[in-house]
Amino acid sequence: MNNLEPKVKDPYIPDRMVSAKSANQPFLAHREYRERQEALHLEWVEKKRIRDEKIAKGEPVAPLPRDPTQPTEVGVLGLFKFLVYLTVFLALTGKFITGSYTWEYETRWVQLKTFWPSDQRLFSETTLAEFNGENDRPTFLAIDGDVYDVSKGKSYQPGGSYHFMVGRDAARAFGTGCFQTHRTHDLRGLSQQEYEGVQHWKQFFANHKDYVKVGRVSHPPINPASPIPEHCDAKKQAKIDEANREAAKRAAAAASEQAATAASEQNKKSEDEL
Repeated sequence: MNNLEPKVKDPYIPDRMVSAKSANQPFLAHREYRERQEALHLEWVEKKRIRDEKIAKGEPVAPLPRDPTQPTEVGVLGLFKFLVYLTVFLALTGKFITGSYTWEYETRWVQLKTFWPSDQRLFSETTLAEFNGENDRPTFLAIDGDVYDVSKGKSYQPGGSYHFMVGRDAARAFGTGCFQTHRTHDLRGLSQQEYEGVQHWKQFFANHKDYVKVGRVSHPPINPASPIPEHCDAKKQAKIDEANREAAKRAAAAASEQAATAASEQNKKSEDEL
């Protein structure tokens, strides 16, 4: 039966015949591919030779076509084009499926403002107060010195639930939750948890997709002798007062001990001199 199978030339060993059975088809197909590529290359070489002869004679020639057998290198430009096409494809697919070019992924990194930030300015407290959303003015608020345009937030517009926070730096209120009495930038005396709350809200505004940082607000120095704003929660204020009393006792005890030590050293020095 094997003798009846058609024979073809071995693609790798000269003067050898092999069976055309299915197991050998991949090798035979590769041989045919190589032969086609070689023919195309020889055709291109001939065109190049004729073109070179014309150039040597000073005759006009057309541009030499690219060798069809030369592998195509992707390169940086090819990779860039691929990434652009892929980005466009994914954006259009997201728009078709979710109605959003970013697949409803909302973050500052898909906002142009992140890469082309607006010009920033330094505000005084008086100037900042003018940006309260009234009389067609933008709506600004500050937190720990950073000023943000929150005009896109409905709750910050006149009549909104948080409109009382705009036009000022109410950093303390963001940490304590005392939105009526702590609308100040004074962060003295905050607990660790309250301080972390302020930092959380700072990150919230910094990373928000709709709010843009527009500058800084300049505050007058806080007199360290001025009283720390009282907490709106009576129980928390009682704990703060108790902690302050304990701290005062410890400070007084430390000062007394230091004074006693100094007096003892002075007496010893006087005795040594005698």
